[in-house]
Amino acid sequence: MAEQSSMHFYLNWAKERIDEMDATLASLEAKSTQLHADSRAKADQLREDLQKRRDEFQVTVKKHADAGEAAWERTKKQLEPHWSEFETNVKTYIETVGKHIEQQQTTFRDVAAAQMKAWRAAADGLNASAAKASAVRRADIDAAVKRMQEGASEVEARMKKLEQSGKESWQALSGALAESRKAFDRANQAAWDAFKRAASSNTPDA
Repeated sequence: MAEQSSMHFYLNWAKERIDEMDATLASLEAKSTQLHADSRAKADQLREDLQKRRDEFQVTVKKHADAGEAAWERTKKQLEPHWSEFETNVKTYIETVGKHIEQQQTTFRDVAAAQMKAWRAAADGLNASAAKASAVRRADIDAAVKRMQEGASEVEARMKKLEQSGKESWQALSGALAESRKAFDRANQAAWDAFKRAASSNTPDA
């Protein structure tokens, strides 16, 4: 169970970022028809670069989907620079061909929705796993699940407030997305750590 918990942590981490990538690409594609002809070629090239990085990220994740904890720790370190490059390329897109506030707000809304979907999916997965856990340290697991759910609600409220403002800069919007992502990672880590502790308590030597 401990090994499985670690895999869940890494898979949730990877899936959250893939969901964000997909939402970003879909959002940019949907708005591309509104660009002037002289900007469209540049936009198409930037989206192709983003798609390539997204595909490379997913290929690596699928390749290691069934790997153990040690292998996933190495894979995560390998994937982190790819994610950073994707973020940098999105920033370049926004600064060059996506300067309109409407484009930025739409992308923010779509990516924020993807983040919330990832939060809810992770919480549902934790609930399902918690139901199968033994009574030993179950309270610890339930508390971690509750924190994940509460964290999702708090982040969603902040995102809606920013979205309703309608005048925040992309720097502020992307900063909010980054903070939400970090919060997800912390909640995800804490939850699966609780499962690992529960698994350790259930071992014959515990």
